Amino acid sequence: MTIPTAVIKDLAPSAALRVSINLGNPVLAQGTPTAPTGVTVDIAREVGRRLDVPVEFVCFDAARKSYEAMTAGRADLCFMAIEPARETEVAFTAPYVVIEGVFAVRHGSSLTTTADVDSPGVRIGVKRGSAYDLFLTRTLRHATLVRGEEGADVFLAQDLEVAAGIRQPMTEFVGKHPELRLIEGRFMQIQQALGTTRTRRPQTVQFLRDLIEELKASGFVADALRRANQSDALVAPLA
Repeated sequence: MTIPTAVIKDLAPSAALRVSINLGNPVLAQGTPTAPTGVTVDIAREVGRRLDVPVEFVCFDAARKSYEAMTAGRADLCFMAIEPARETEVAFTAPYVVIEGVFAVRHGSSLTTTADVDSPGVRIGVKRGSAYDLFLTRTLRHATLVRGEEGADVFLAQDLEVAAGIRQPMTEFVGKHPELRLIEGRFMQIQQALGTTRTRRPQTVQFLRDLIEELKASGFVADALRRANQSDALVAPLA
């Protein structure tokens, strides 16, 4: 498929594709800032290959920092969860991966369901600016959020009632702390998508949306997840 020159110049105006990578989500990216790996890195490189431009990675340890890089004009593409608070600035594709947000509590906790968590007096540790922080900010009616660099860390440091996070790292966290357990079920689905700024041409955004659907359908996303030792069951359904 020939990519229109206008799309290439629109998406990579500096002649290189600058991509923001969130190393704080181990499902999506691994490695180091100088040598990132994972499904997001593989997708970014495929976009660069299609455009025939080099790819430059700017790596962060949190989604909010990746978002800030996009809005500040320091990145052309980002990988983050679709959330209304971000959609004013970011044009998203459909999700390429769907992951789950879960809660952890102590074994003696009376909280047994995700619905129980939204109760007066319950304090929930979250990673500041994460998709689940934004979601819980929108949806909670009674519980209180306590934000930190890592939700699990602030949960332990301040002896909170609940920790919130992504299933895979939260499962690992609970495994290291035998006094803790996960609450069964998820409190949200986190739809991870490719995004660019809303200032891009409609044709540019459509190119990205079409490409993500192609990469899901062809098995590219599933293969990238397996290479990163992640489950290919995380691949989002076709839009």
